[in-house]
Amino acid sequence: MSLINEKLKKITLKELLSLIILLFLIQYFLNFLNIIHIDSIWIYVLVVFYFIFKVKDELFSINSDIRELFKPNLIKQILLIVVLNVFFSYGMLYFSSFILNAVPSLNIFNSFLTGGLIATVIISPISEELIFRGVFLNRLQLIVPPIFALLISSLLFASLHSFGSIFSAFIFAICVAILYLKTENIFVAIFAHFLNNVVAEAIVILDSGKILFTNDIVVGAVSVIAIISFVLLLILIVKELNTISYNKS
Repeated sequence: MSLINEKLKKITLKELLSLIILLFLIQYFLNFLNIIHIDSIWIYVLVVFYFIFKVKDELFSINSDIRELFKPNLIKQILLIVVLNVFFSYGMLYFSSFILNAVPSLNIFNSFLTGGLIATVIISPISEELIFRGVFLNRLQLIVPPIFALLISSLLFASLHSFGSIFSAFIFAICVAILYLKTENIFVAIFAHFLNNVVAEAIVILDSGKILFTNDIVVGAVSVIAIISFVLLLILIVKELNTISYNKS
């Protein structure tokens, strides 16, 4: 049993949402009054420190939680989810690009917060997993059945993403939530999210010539792999959700 996870379960939605709203209000007024410009990523950083404060009494147990996520079977499952999700994400980007070109007015929904490399691969995975899996998923389970809690928290997570990646983010969030429910170890979810973002950012950096979006052969091949990845992810999700339903009944 993860002692840190037990502490996370005691954080209420009211407490967390109040903090986030307060931080956004402070950011808005400081920026509006031109006192100091604060990027939204600093709100994520402060939220992480809030979580550290809340679990400070159990930080000594972090070693056992981290050791658990490197178990061979768990690592294999994490890698499978990450690889399949990366291919599926590119398939969704191709599809959304086609839709946006056909209906340019939809670009209005494509405004969203972005950060730098460190924010994407470190700060976001930590803060978002603590928020959406550590608190939202746990608290929602007290109100609705686990599967509904999983779907709602995953939908909330996906809503933070752009038009092109919102559906793949939803699928990925479900997979990470499943890993979290199976292990009750928030570090498993954080590591999976971190690894996914690292791979995605590495591909963007390596693909400086934009071959993934300009070469018809590459686009076609990746699109086929994306469809296969989506099917495999669905099979995995259905199998694991059935297991969760059986274990909770």
